Amino acid sequence: QVQLVESGGGLVQPGGSLRLSCRPSGRTFSSYAMGWVRQAPGKEREFVAAINWTGGSTYYADSVKGRFTISRDYAENTVYLQMNSLRPEDTAVYYCAADKVLRTIVVGSPDYYGMDYWGKGTLVTVSS
Repeated sequence: QVQLVESGGGLVQPGGSLRLSCRPSGRTFSSYAMGWVRQAPGKEREFVAAINWTGGSTYYADSVKGRFTISRDYAENTVYLQMNSLRPEDTAVYYCAADKVLRTIVVGSPDYYGMDYWGKGTLVTVSS
């Protein structure tokens, strides 16, 4: 069974950093676009960041540009989201997503119809 497994969430103070990891199991995702989507309490899912299958192009929501960095390690079959200068409004469950079509991740919010694979999410709480 193919799964996307996220890790790295937790509680951090405003201004702090976290690095999320997404490691697929069951297959390699080297030919898939990968990304992160988040959902805050009481809000719809929103796009955070995405990276194409070659790793050569990255995309970010305006709210995280300059603070978050997405990357992928093909040898480790892992996608990372480095989150710096965290703010209370970044508090959310962060989901890893994978799709053959990058556009599905970047502009598919909030419903993300047809997303190929989802992780179960990891909670990020930014609070003092």
